[in-house]
Amino acid sequence: MRTLISSAFISLDGVVEAPGGEPGYRNSGWTFKHTEFIPDAFEIKGREQREATAILMGRVSYEAFSPVWPDMAEFADYKSMPKYVVSTTLADEDLVTNWGETTILRSIEQVAALKETKGGPIIIHGSAALNQDLSDAGLIDRYHLVVFPLLLGAGKRMFSATDKDTRKLQLVQSQAYANGLQLNIFDVVH
Repeated sequence: MRTLISSAFISLDGVVEAPGGEPGYRNSGWTFKHTEFIPDAFEIKGREQREATAILMGRVSYEAFSPVWPDMAEFADYKSMPKYVVSTTLADEDLVTNWGETTILRSIEQVAALKETKGGPIIIHGSAALNQDLSDAGLIDRYHLVVFPLLLGAGKRMFSATDKDTRKLQLVQSQAYANGLQLNIFDVVH
């Protein structure tokens, strides 16, 4: 079974919406506006590209990343990696042609089936709604959380508020940085 890793920039109050400056959101670009940049705090992003064998994202994140990431040197390792987009509305003709193999999945059940295939880790970027659905379904195996010392108050949250059983996490790596960021890597205890 493949490992499904959720990677997120997250505020202390759980907001993950528009960290990079996506237009149309109240706190858009919060990762850059309020925190001094320290390269070591973002080392996890390079490690994720080296360790992942596929990317999973929701439609909204795909539509934000696909026009930009294919030509960015910072994300070069993702270009040839298989990509999976979970969407009930996206069509094959909506996919970009310069970002390698992309497959549309239509349900959480198809994500569960993907996890059962052979291969290495699958990384989830962005995708707040997808993260909530996958977490609620018990499909996420690991969280890579770069926690920002901010209370944003408004925005999409990493975790849903649905009533569900307690899910235990095991901290496997933690690092604090001088700018207040924290890297927390948790394995989900199954």
